[in-house]
Amino acid sequence: MRSLSDTPRAHAAGGTQKADARPALRAVRVTQRYRVTPSRVFDAWVDPDTAARWLFATASHPAARVSIDARAGGSFSFVERRGRGEIEYAGEYLELSPPRRLVFVLSEPANGRTRVSVEIVPVRSGSEVTVVHEPLPAEQAGLVEGRWSGMLYGLGTLLR
Repeated sequence: MRSLSDTPRAHAAGGTQKADARPALRAVRVTQRYRVTPSRVFDAWVDPDTAARWLFATASHPAARVSIDARAGGSFSFVERRGRGEIEYAGEYLELSPPRRLVFVLSEPANGRTRVSVEIVPVRSGSEVTVVHEPLPAEQAGLVEGRWSGMLYGLGTLLR
């Protein structure tokens, strides 16, 4: 049996350079285990007060404003203050299947519109969460992978 780890497993997979010179696109996959039920993990994604503490937020850049309409076709917005400006992470939920799956379109400044799938699987000692974010420009994949790893780590500290 695998043991629980505080460090998310992550890897970028994906594309090759196209003949028409379009940038290579990649998918980033990050997996983390938690010692809580899938329902607790799912709720942390869709409850505005909880999500504001870890999703698109850090200790040095907490979310300034959060709104979540957690339903298929519903939207969300996380606004982060950076210096004198703000960065918004917004999107639309495509699928919500509590407590196992979320799929949403994410719009953000660095990567435009992308798709994020979140799978929450029950395991013997809690839950395993896998986030797949795609398509991403190859040069952004490492940055996005690191950001998801950090957010999932933050979720883990919140769920303890």
